[in-house]
Amino acid sequence: MAQTARVVIGVDSSTQATKALAVDIDSGAVLGEGRAPHTVTGTGGARESDPEQWWAALGTALAGTGHAGSAEAVSVGGQQHGLVTLDPAGRPVRPAMLWNDVRAAPQARALVERLGAEEWARRVGSVPTAAFTIAKWAWLAATEPEAAGATAAVRLPHDYLTGRLTGGATTDRGDASGTGWWSGDGYDREILASVGLDTAKLPTVLAAGQRAGTALPGGPLRAGTPVAAGTGDNMAAALGLGLAPGRPVLSLGTSGTVYAVTEGRPADPTGTVAGFADALGGWLPLACTLNCTQAVDRVAALLGRDRADVEPGGSVVMLPFLDGERTPNLPDASGLLHGLRHDTTPGQILQAAYDGAAYALLAALDDVLKAGGQAADPDVPLLLIGGGAQGAAWRDTVRRLSGRAVQVPAAKELVALGAAAQAAALVTGERPDEVARRWRTADGPLHEPVPRDDAALARLADTLARAEPLLGSG
Repeated sequence: MAQTARVVIGVDSSTQATKALAVDIDSGAVLGEGRAPHTVTGTGGARESDPEQWWAALGTALAGTGHAGSAEAVSVGGQQHGLVTLDPAGRPVRPAMLWNDVRAAPQARALVERLGAEEWARRVGSVPTAAFTIAKWAWLAATEPEAAGATAAVRLPHDYLTGRLTGGATTDRGDASGTGWWSGDGYDREILASVGLDTAKLPTVLAAGQRAGTALPGGPLRAGTPVAAGTGDNMAAALGLGLAPGRPVLSLGTSGTVYAVTEGRPADPTGTVAGFADALGGWLPLACTLNCTQAVDRVAALLGRDRADVEPGGSVVMLPFLDGERTPNLPDASGLLHGLRHDTTPGQILQAAYDGAAYALLAALDDVLKAGGQAADPDVPLLLIGGGAQGAAWRDTVRRLSGRAVQVPAAKELVALGAAAQAAALVTGERPDEVARRWRTADGPLHEPVPRDDAALARLADTLARAEPLLGSG
């Protein structure tokens, strides 16, 4: 008789959807998948979702795997930074403010001015931007004081879902490091007091490997199922790749990120690099751009072209900051097109959009490694993940602007896979990154380097430097 597979489930609750993977603990094979969409609302700088919708989507996605009643453990990875406010009964006070909601830009600037960028970097590892939870809470307290006053608990998206599963109030060091009020050793009470927030409203930060609890009866899982601590989406993706220190990753999704696991604690007073913790005992310095694949797809639609229909040549430069920008910190910026000629083609404009989206990420790559005390090695291939990694135009753009080889892991849904590795570690006693390396999740085709396009890089750098007064400062 064939042996029954041991199964865990990993969840990715992102801005757009909840995805769940049922994974064989021993082989890493995906045995079932579930998915349910989310709705994002808001105009201008607002981006919000109803947390109750996330909970319903989680149930649908877990059921879709076919293993919700038999999984040996479960873990939830979720979008970072989101502000979830709950009343004393655990119900949302208002829709959650998502990471890419930029309304808190004035509050972020005021916070930095009050304490100083150097002190922020020293105390919490990062200089707050509009994305950070602390800026969002400051915005809420200033503009919706009744909602802030009705808030009995503040959670991140993955905290909220884990809490609904277990009935507990927990988070992990990785996701906590994106709030702006966690110091690496615990909550910074002075910083919290400055925005009128008490630690009693915050979840307990679990140690790496500690479980959050077990599934409650009546929920989407078998009662008593162990639930891991969970983590933020970028930390979960790092686990899903089994990252070793110093290996850089470029993630090309709706947003773009570049990060690496480091042994040194990052602290970048320029604000380019966020000094996140990973989900284990190390660190995950990261730079993030708001405008990546979605911005390029929008430009393609405006031009009436397929996203892959690019053409080389020309001197046109595009800064596709369609939703403001985080790196560089220009939350009020819009897109900019420069250098049009009579012979400029639509395909060249589209290629310029790719170049502009990739440029900020690649420019921050050395800063990410330096912030964590890691030496940059240009001979190490970049790991390219996210939806954009599947497109030849994105791969070719990254190779041309970096001069480096890129490797594209064959594994899909790395956030959910990382959460699954975290769940599996509860069962096997391994480290989650060891589980992922055993599953060989980072394996995939290698695309050799091409000569770096220094002329394009120079045009981009010059355009950005001269356009900043027009774009608006952060």
